[in-house]
Amino acid sequence: MELIDSGRRRGRGATTNPDGRFEVLNRTHFDDGWDRDETPVPLKTDVQIEKSRTVITRNTSPDVPFERSINPYRGCEHGCIYCFARPSHGFMGLSAGLDFETRLFAKPDAARQLANELSKPGYRVKTIAIGTNTDPYQPIEKEWRIMRQILEVLSAANHPVTITTKSALVLRDLDLLQAMAEKRLVKVMMSVTTLDRKLARLMEPRAATPPRRLEVIRALSDAGIPVGISLAPVIPVLNDHEIERILDSGKAAGASEASYILLRLPLEVAPLFKDWLLEHYPERFRHVMSLIRSMRGGKDYDAEFVRRMKGSGPYAWQIARRFDMTAKRLGLMKRGIALRDDLFSPPNPGGTQLSLF
Repeated sequence: MELIDSGRRRGRGATTNPDGRFEVLNRTHFDDGWDRDETPVPLKTDVQIEKSRTVITRNTSPDVPFERSINPYRGCEHGCIYCFARPSHGFMGLSAGLDFETRLFAKPDAARQLANELSKPGYRVKTIAIGTNTDPYQPIEKEWRIMRQILEVLSAANHPVTITTKSALVLRDLDLLQAMAEKRLVKVMMSVTTLDRKLARLMEPRAATPPRRLEVIRALSDAGIPVGISLAPVIPVLNDHEIERILDSGKAAGASEASYILLRLPLEVAPLFKDWLLEHYPERFRHVMSLIRSMRGGKDYDAEFVRRMKGSGPYAWQIARRFDMTAKRLGLMKRGIALRDDLFSPPNPGGTQLSLF
């Protein structure tokens, strides 16, 4: 794969934009020399509207701690190079590379659809997870406000929700989150992958800085909102040496629970991550990939349930032990508080149906 000009991808995570895996034809990019004297035009973010039949996604994976989720957006402007959701752009005929970060899809009808689905007679309450695929508070949320509208519906219906993000924009909705927290209907997991500003800028170019994320944990905790710290992903050689420091910092900021996931490299993510690693940390490439493969049965990735989250082998065991011992020492719970599901009151978007008699 050819690298895209660094001037064009400034502020982006991926270094390439390979064709989607479902495409019949594959393109090879090359420099013909015609535009070498021209200033590269940076890639801009393009947002299209996506209309879906349902907004609540059901999940049956045995190693995922939620059954239902909502994704307000497809693609993510944060540009995290390790994001396991990147291959989903292939279903749209787009690349898991730079397309995933720049050609986004928004669901402006999500709140209305959610109200309709919660109003169905057979609906049974289960905690809804948001931010498990792409970040609901990515930069375009400032304009589209879809996450805000979803929270308004969930708050009015007293429906439990968990939120995972690495954005300070979550503080915009402090009023809603605080009101829900008083009823034990919400908790937030702040993703903190590193305390190294340089690594964060290269690995997660448009996400909040590590110090800012810790400030968000403090602000949420001070507001009485249950908040945890998510170390996801753990990447050998790059950030695994920070496990203890990250958990210590999260606890000091007010986090009450913690979790981690080992780096996952499914489908197109593996070559994208390796291209990124060769550009930014070439001296560590062999060491990083060697340790990854030692935890993935000799491959770049093992998709087997449970093992895909934590890996296997001595090095994976060592990471798990370090994390567990530190979390135990700090009093960081793995699951945190249980959210209430007995306060649910279905919304009625179509108005009240009067009785015949």
